Amino acid sequence: MAGETLREIGGVKMIHLSGLDSNIYLFGKTVIDTGTGFNFVRLMDILKQLKIGMNDIELVVNTHCHFDHTGGDGYFPKAKIAIHEADADAVEKADEKMVNAGFFDGKARPKKISQKLKEGDIISGLKVFHTPGHTPGSICLLDEKKKILFSGDTIFSDGVGRTDRPGGNEEHLEESINRIMELDFDILLPGHGEPIIKNAKRELDKMLSE
Repeated sequence: MAGETLREIGGVKMIHLSGLDSNIYLFGKTVIDTGTGFNFVRLMDILKQLKIGMNDIELVVNTHCHFDHTGGDGYFPKAKIAIHEADADAVEKADEKMVNAGFFDGKARPKKISQKLKEGDIISGLKVFHTPGHTPGSICLLDEKKKILFSGDTIFSDGVGRTDRPGGNEEHLEESINRIMELDFDILLPGHGEPIIKNAKRELDKMLSE
């Protein structure tokens, strides 16, 4: 993202803190993924620019349990945390193996999950699709009206999520990718790296066929 820290795409604020952190997405009083938590001051400064306080965020939705997406959850003290039911225990119990904190030189801390998501749930106007493979509880979130897909670490603009960490499953990931390509979306907002802001499904189809 060539050093860009803050972008707006389709009404969604996209925050990029560092190479270790997941992309953080903000709209209304909802945040999708929170990064490692290592760059708290930088995140707070960005939110101040947007005239948003940490206490203003009411909901955090995690696309999966890995530390680079959940490590910053605790910095939003009034927010409820939602994650797919298959990854919820890992976060609630700070399961080091599944949360994978040590891989990032971090430490997993238990967090209370307020909502355990399931396939087909609607949360903050987004439809939940269970897309296991990267982790057992990986999800994608689709804004059906704006045709925006938040893909977590299931699929990126230049590749797909890895399956060599605990809970990864290559066969499940392939099935999830095939399912994603059946959805109707124009914009891809991935867990890491560059978004695709136009004709995303067509661009992904090209990338996957190479």
